[in-house]
Amino acid sequence: MVRVVVLGMGMAASHYIVGLERIKMGDVEPYGVPLAGKLPIDISEIEVVGVYDVDTSKVGKSVYEVAKMQIGSDMPIPESLKEIKVYEGVHLRNLDRLGIEARGVEDRKSLSEALDYLVEQWSRLEPDVFINVITTEYATPFGDPNYLAEVIRENNVDEISAGQFYAYAAAVYASKYKPIAYVNLIPTPLANDDAFIKLYTKYNSVLLGDDGATGATPYTADTLEHLRERNRYVDFIVQFNIGGNLDFYALTDPDKNLMKEETKSSIVRDILGYEAPHYIKPTGYLEPLGDKKFVSIHIEYKTFNGLRDSIYVNMRINDSPALAGYMVDLARLGKMLLDQGFKGSVYEVNAFYMKKPGPRGSPSISRIVAYQRLINWLESNDLIVREYLE
Repeated sequence: MVRVVVLGMGMAASHYIVGLERIKMGDVEPYGVPLAGKLPIDISEIEVVGVYDVDTSKVGKSVYEVAKMQIGSDMPIPESLKEIKVYEGVHLRNLDRLGIEARGVEDRKSLSEALDYLVEQWSRLEPDVFINVITTEYATPFGDPNYLAEVIRENNVDEISAGQFYAYAAAVYASKYKPIAYVNLIPTPLANDDAFIKLYTKYNSVLLGDDGATGATPYTADTLEHLRERNRYVDFIVQFNIGGNLDFYALTDPDKNLMKEETKSSIVRDILGYEAPHYIKPTGYLEPLGDKKFVSIHIEYKTFNGLRDSIYVNMRINDSPALAGYMVDLARLGKMLLDQGFKGSVYEVNAFYMKKPGPRGSPSISRIVAYQRLINWLESNDLIVREYLE
């Protein structure tokens, strides 16, 4: 059994938990789960034991109630989700200027007390894997785990983000109870921060991240790989997304938008080997688009005999379900890595699922290449269903 705590009860969490339950019930096929049927741990073995949020309209409710509100008009919500509770987490200003009434544990406790509160709660939930899908936030790396501990000890709330606090708290839980896997699907540098890598390695735990790559970025990365392999010189790249969900609304904040831009843009030099002029970032929020974002890509390149070609792509992508399918894999991969004694970050997993794969300094590669490397790596570590290989 894989016991999962989800951090953030937004659209991605709703689709993940509802979709997971519907797969278990046989209502839907596991489309969108890249390693469905390929891992020794079956999807049916994943159990979500708790969810954390700070939106006062969600905290204290059941996952069933929140999912009904968020996606109930699109699909049936399994009644079994009435048993899973949305607990109060921390916000650390993450929802500032978003027009959402937020309440967090740190509003009535110091950071050290909030840490103890969460760790004690987790000791009863007994999670194996934490999956972070809170709203995009602004954060900078700590570098030194001692500085990280000092910020919490001194209650310097302005120097730490919610994602960083959760990751530190999960490491403390690991030090007291059992090793865990932490999956970071937002741009906050965790798997790319030496402070967290050292902590997780020390406590025999796994840290996967950063920033799940689900839509335009993998498509662009694979196109750039195609052009590189054919020795075509890329003159420029334009890629932009517009969406209408909360995360796109949060990205109207320049600092948060910069975090997303940094993880999305890392693919250019890493794949091509040179810094082609590019504009790759989320560019806007339009509420009527809802969770189905609009993506446009334009790439121009030099081909044989000095001529130029162009690629134009337009897409409409269900944003949150795309990430939710990855969460099904990453929960299982996290537990498998723990069981096999891995610790720190695992590049082979990150390279396929993340925009900015950790640990720090690791290159972004096309997802076609990353997928084959992942399958080979799983095979070499006996972490794949043998029948799949046959």
